[in-house]
Amino acid sequence: MRYMLALLCFAPLWTQALEVKITPDLESVDVMHGDKEVTIQRNQNTKNKISDGFSLTSRACPPFCIQPMHLAAGVETVAELEVLNYLDKSSWGDKNILVIDTRTANWLEKGTIPGSVNIPWTVFNLKNGANTIEIAEVMVKNFGVQQIDDLLDFTEAKTLVLYCNGPWCGQSPISIKTLLSFGYPADKLKWYRGGMQSWESYGFNTIKPEK
Repeated sequence: MRYMLALLCFAPLWTQALEVKITPDLESVDVMHGDKEVTIQRNQNTKNKISDGFSLTSRACPPFCIQPMHLAAGVETVAELEVLNYLDKSSWGDKNILVIDTRTANWLEKGTIPGSVNIPWTVFNLKNGANTIEIAEVMVKNFGVQQIDDLLDFTEAKTLVLYCNGPWCGQSPISIKTLLSFGYPADKLKWYRGGMQSWESYGFNTIKPEK
């Protein structure tokens, strides 16, 4: 793993351990975002506060209703350390893992998790114009699914880690439930329920898409 460890005895004299670490032994994680290497770490300002966009406590429900902890049978709910582990693996050799930001462009422009890719939930929203042929094409092109005649083969399907804005956001849940309805293996779907709200609450950096 390309984790940056806080082992001062092995560090050059001019380096200084971070005050705000991820865990006692983990300062940061290097990932690939497209063709750029990005370091994920927490904000070092101990007085830093979550941005206004994710500080609201009372969004109208519906549509912004609180999601359950367990989304569907067999789908694992993961938190920040697991997401970092998946990002590390996907960036440095494991092509069978994909971390997916399911939000639309207007949210993406505010910042996304480094190392993730954007496939908006609208691609999977059958109630809002998406069709089965296009969804199958997305799975074949991006997720390691094979199409044999009219059947989808999930034998080599990638492990997907999906997220959106937070526990009140329904974008990644819709994507996951649609994938399940197509036969995607539940054990290959991971849900980062906390999403961007939790990510920012821990002071992790984000990256904005290039224009």
